[in-house]
Amino acid sequence: MSAQAMTLDQIRRKGLCALHRELGPVGMVRFLQQFETGSGDYTKERHAWLGDPDVRVLAGEIRRQHKKPKSPLRGARRG
Repeated sequence: MSAQAMTLDQIRRKGLCALHRELGPVGMVRFLQQFETGSGDYTKERHAWLGDPDVRVLAGEIRRQHKKPKSPLRGARRG
């Protein structure tokens, strides 16, 4: 049966079967995730989360983070 003679649902099902057969279930999901379009407006949402901080405010936050005592595990060498 040619692709032109199949319905879109039939093509989708055959495509998913081929992906599953060739990549396995995890590989198939990872492949399909590449095409997830998402929704919403990330730029507007990001501004809502972060606001519009002043450069001096950001610099102060960075300085405070650097002054915090470091965890003994942080930066430890792994054998």
